[in-house]
Amino acid sequence: MDLKRDNGMINTTLLLNDVKFAQAMLKKKSLSNTDIVFILRNLLRMKYYPVAVKYFFSYEELDNFRKVAHYRVPVKRYTFCHHVAFSRQKGDISLCTEDQLGCTNAEYVLSWKEFDEKEITSHLKYSKDQEQAEKFVKTKQRLPKGLRAFAIGPLHKVPFKPDCTHGICDVLQAYHLATDWCAALDTHPFRMQMTINSSICHGCVEVYLMQKPNITPMCGGSYKSGKTEQGEINWIWPGTQLEPTVRWMLERTARDGGISLPRTGETYPGFNMCKLCPSLVWMEPRR
Repeated sequence: MDLKRDNGMINTTLLLNDVKFAQAMLKKKSLSNTDIVFILRNLLRMKYYPVAVKYFFSYEELDNFRKVAHYRVPVKRYTFCHHVAFSRQKGDISLCTEDQLGCTNAEYVLSWKEFDEKEITSHLKYSKDQEQAEKFVKTKQRLPKGLRAFAIGPLHKVPFKPDCTHGICDVLQAYHLATDWCAALDTHPFRMQMTINSSICHGCVEVYLMQKPNITPMCGGSYKSGKTEQGEINWIWPGTQLEPTVRWMLERTARDGGISLPRTGETYPGFNMCKLCPSLVWMEPRR
């Protein structure tokens, strides 16, 4: 079944029928970034755009990006999670160089600054003492030196292959993503990592380096700077692993009759009316 009717108009009836929509999308040999964004918004009811993150280590690659991309730059020094929030909510691509970043925790994991006493000090409130704070900082993953800039933009708009994709959602939506990744990549369990004081900036670096997805809560900074006051959680996927995750999501929807895991076959991912409760039952009326 085509996504369009014979007259060329968008078939909204099909788009709102989860099984037929999934079957139509599965006819494609591969899913584009635009397909992935629409599927996540249509099936998982994602509220915001997932954003693609790109790390530029060569000036040639950065110059090529500048020639083809329509992007914005920060007026002042902003945090990494400010850039993520801007792209997620505004829908524009943001480019940031070393002199434009305003977060020492992000500078450290991007290797734009060395380890120093200030980095220890910023972690003291989370730690028992200075020695433990230093250990916590030094256990964070860091990019190799030589990063020229990073770009962040809505997944469906970026002119590059993402190094990783970042999104925010509620906990049950994250559960669907994680379980579908496990099935698609035939890997279990799904291991979640959390670091102090750098959920988004370090989260993206870690996923890029380790090539494993992550689901992690907000840190104090990303709760504030990242505009996540509604209790959202981070999901971060390696650039090449989101497509197979979403493709299996489509296959499961077509197979089971709906996206929901709490109540298999229902169309709403958050369907949570007392799983298997015999007191909450609907039936076809007698005709």
